[in-house]
Amino acid sequence: MATTNLSYYDKATIPNAKNFRFGIVVSEWNPEITKNLEKGAIETLLDCGATKDNITSWEVPGSFELVFGCKKMIQSQKVDAIIAIGNVIQGETKHFDFVCDGVTQGIIDLNMKYDVPVIFCVLTDNTKQQSLDRSGGKFGNKGIECAVAAIKMAAIKNIDKTSESIGF
Repeated sequence: MATTNLSYYDKATIPNAKNFRFGIVVSEWNPEITKNLEKGAIETLLDCGATKDNITSWEVPGSFELVFGCKKMIQSQKVDAIIAIGNVIQGETKHFDFVCDGVTQGIIDLNMKYDVPVIFCVLTDNTKQQSLDRSGGKFGNKGIECAVAAIKMAAIKNIDKTSESIGF
């Protein structure tokens, strides 16, 4: 669980995102949470130099579908990094465990198979309040943190294409 604000970042330690293309695949489930995460991610990418034209955002029905959406984005779009945004809240059944395990393993598999980093921005909380706290509430916005990770990973992905230092 986060115990600090997730929204802080130091632009001086982040590569400029102006030459990178980003994908965002966002779950439609729990939109009051996932849309806030997406907003935080997009605002951060733009703040760090990305252009609107270099950000592609797709929606999928739920968190379990994030893996397929990310795979199709890798295969059809020229992106340097993808942020997979979702939210799963613990319920009374084992469904939570199956979805969380499946999405986690699926994103690991995508990172192993393809040369495009996929950033895990899936909140897996016990309560809706915990998710709200981490999607623009008292602990900031995990989407911001994941956008920073996407920029850093895009720089690593492209390290052989640029003579510019990746800055970290």
